[in-house]
Amino acid sequence: MGTKVFVNLPVKDLEKSKEFFAKLGFTFNAQFTDKNAACMVISEENYAMLLVEPFFKTFTKKEIVNAKLNTEVLVALSSESKENVDKMIKNALDTGAKEASEPHDHGFMYGRSFEDLDGHIWEIFWMDPKVIVPS
Repeated sequence: MGTKVFVNLPVKDLEKSKEFFAKLGFTFNAQFTDKNAACMVISEENYAMLLVEPFFKTFTKKEIVNAKLNTEVLVALSSESKENVDKMIKNALDTGAKEASEPHDHGFMYGRSFEDLDGHIWEIFWMDPKVIVPS
């Protein structure tokens, strides 16, 4: 079994966050979802745990960063094509997100980003498979 990645993000309103991400096509694992948290399935190996702020605070002694004012992390998700990048961004913007930066087109790589309802930045990118060299 490979390593699974769980990115934990604080959210102000769990139901609104779940509704937002569901409109972008993400699903939730009910086994790890309750009134304090929602396990958003990104892929078979990658998940985002959306945690209401009071619950999130039980995991750290540090203050929660206001993601609308500061950036602590950029979550980058690969996409199958440039068209899918644009489609995801359009869906996000139509659902209440803000575009976080101008599109980046380097020919072999294309990306755009959005801020979710809590200000977390999600980068959606496509990379030409011909330039990816296996390690």
